Order: sequence, then C-alpha cells, then structure tokens
Amino acid sequence: MPQYQRPTGTNDILPDEQAYWHYIFDRIHHVAALYGYQQIETPIFEDTAVFARGVGEGTDIVQKEMYTFEDRGGGSLTLRPEFTAGVVRAYIENGMKVWPQPVKLYSIGPAFRHDRPQANRYRQFWQFNAEAIGEQDPAIDLEIMSLAWDLYTALGITEISFQVNSTGCSKCRPTYIEQLAAFFAQHEGRLDENDQRRLASNPLRILDTKDASIQDLIESAPNISDYVCDECREHFDTLLSYLDLQGRPYTINPRLVRGLDYYTKTVFEVWSSALGGAQSAISGGGRYDGLAEVLGGEPTPGVGYAAGIERTISVMQELDVRPPELTSPRVALIYLGDAAKRACIALASELRSRDIGAVMFFDDPSMRSQMRSADREDVRYALILGDRELEQDVVAVKDMVKDVAQQTIERGVIVSWLKEGLNGSRQ
Repeated sequence: MPQYQRPTGTNDILPDEQAYWHYIFDRIHHVAALYGYQQIETPIFEDTAVFARGVGEGTDIVQKEMYTFEDRGGGSLTLRPEFTAGVVRAYIENGMKVWPQPVKLYSIGPAFRHDRPQANRYRQFWQFNAEAIGEQDPAIDLEIMSLAWDLYTALGITEISFQVNSTGCSKCRPTYIEQLAAFFAQHEGRLDENDQRRLASNPLRILDTKDASIQDLIESAPNISDYVCDECREHFDTLLSYLDLQGRPYTINPRLVRGLDYYTKTVFEVWSSALGGAQSAISGGGRYDGLAEVLGGEPTPGVGYAAGIERTISVMQELDVRPPELTSPRVALIYLGDAAKRACIALASELRSRDIGAVMFFDDPSMRSQMRSADREDVRYALILGDRELEQDVVAVKDMVKDVAQQTIERGVIVSWLKEGLNGSRQ
C-alpha cells in the first residue's frame, strides 16, 4: 500500500475520465447561455453563519456534515456544503438588487460534506448550480426546471420527468408543522434517535428520513396540500399549468420536502425511469423566498437548482451515454540522432503554435520504439527526421491510418500539408 492515500470520501479524477467532465461542463455553459444565465464564482469557504442560518440549524448538513474550522484570526469558517446560500450572500453584498431582475446566475465547482461515503456520494463532490433571484412569478420556476430538462436532454439522459410539491410559505407552513409534530409525537417510539432529534428541532425533516421502517408512518402523516394558503396554492397550480403547457411529465409528490430549510413553495426533483433500481432521482431544487432576509438582505424571492456532476456521470454511464473523445495530438515526431532530435523539438514548437497537436518521445529511444509509442498515442501522422532528411530539408511522413507508402514532404510546406490532411481537404 502507498504511504499516502486520498482522504476518505474523495476521488482522483484520472485522465481517462476527463471526457465526461469536459463534455458536461461544455453542455452546462451552452444550455445556461441559451437561458441567459451568467457564471458566478463564490469562495469555497464562507463565514459559518452563512450556512448555519441559510441552510438551517436543524438540518443534517449543519448538525453533522459541515467542515467547520477556526481560522488564524479566530473566526469560524466553513467549506461550502452547497452553493445557494453563498450565491445569495453575494447577491446581497454586491448590490445586485439594483440590477435588472431576476438576476440569473450559475456556478460549477466543488462542495464539501462529511457524509458517509457510498456510491456517488462523496465528501468532496462537484455541483452545477443555477439560481434566479428577484422574481416571484411561477414562470421562473418553470424556467429553472426547463433548464434542468434541456441540460439532461443535451447530455443524452432520457425518460426524464419531474417530482414536484409545494412546501408552503411562512404564513401557512407553521400550522402544518404543528400538525406534523403532533402526529409524529404520537408515534415517537417508532422513531430512531436521529428522527427523534428532528421531531424536537424540525419535524418537516422526518419526511426526508432514510429509515425504511417508518415509510408506512410517513405515508399516513398529514399532507401539506391540506394546509397551504391560497397564495401558495395559486402559485403551485399555475406552475403545474405551465408544465402541462410544455408537455413536461410530472408527478405531484406530497412527501417531497428536500433537505434544506430555506425551501418555500415549489420543490422538485428530476427523475429518470430509464435507471434501474430505486435510484431514479438525479437532481433537484426549489424556491427559497425567505433566504435573503435570513442572511440580512431585503425580502427577495428566488428559485434554484443543483445537479451533482458525479451523479450525472454515473447516470450517463448506466445509460451507456458516451461523451465525445477529447482532442489529442494528431502528429508524432520521430527522430534519429541528436541533430534530428533538436530539429524535432523546433518543429514540435512550430506545429503547436499553428494549433496542430504534436508529441515527442524521449530518452533517445529507437525508431521502432518511437513508432510503437506513436501507434499507442493514436496519432494520424508520424513525422520522421534523420540525417538524410536534415540534409535534404524534407520530412518523411508515415500515415498511421491509411495503408499507403511513406511520403517525403518539403520542410517549408509541412505545416500547410498537415493542415490539409488533418481537416480532410486533401483526398
């Protein structure tokens, strides 16, 4: 075993996995631009209060999963466990309330939770996050959901649909939580230690429990739809009418609450029925109309969405969706002797400056060894230089794909010759 290993719950993203990451990032940038979302980068760590207050003191994230540390100045900092609280903090701090509303932002980057490592769940993980801040219209909820839909469609993820619910607002949710607490208090003996803690701090979180033994209890718990106010009901019904208008399939899931306290009104998840087993949910989001106030700003509505990059890759692999291959060098430089090696170094630099990828092989290997390496690199052409080529100011060219005789090309035209061959303009 090596002396040092990566920390538990983290991953090395190796070169042969990078095609998925590049492709997903490219599709994110493309789809976000189609919707008019602009990229924002916030710090990887924030004042602990940003997440403790924003995400919610009673959540598992704050109670058990945050990486919190004291900095050298004595302040408490936390590695971001999610993006939304930090983005809303940036919205407030940078005066974005005077920008045209809604402010539409997106981010891509790592987040951190001290969770139990398992399939597609890491302690350092990557997320794509989209936020629309400053608009109450349910049409912006639809836009966020449509952005998610179009991203997965662009990635080749099929048979998707939404699970959707309304979690009420500050006016109607307290009554529901009171009834929910009373219901679960009658069955407290069936709750595990974690859910008993939730009962005391935030009964709504019990609906999100992973305890399979009380799923029947959750099914018989009070339903949020019986308690939402007229404003929340109208918002939700309008959103559903927009989904119908677009022909987006959805299921109303009254037990869907998501795991963060800042959610109000709309919550949703994206599911794919093409996935086997119970892991149909692939991402989610919702509305957070009170978050800006919690973080010291003015009342400002908002809605957002987050997708885990590792989870997205896993779904693509399960559905056998393959990303395009990354661009790799198309030319290998083969040299015979020290003078030819120096000439190859100069030629490689020239080719790269003209946007032609080129590789060399070192430690003065034999020509046979270099040709084998060129074949492994899957290049199109091998350019061969030796004493004879240097004397005649030419380059010997071997086509590594077509079974044709080796050619001799004048050194002064080799760049244009390669460009023609690589872009297919020469038959």
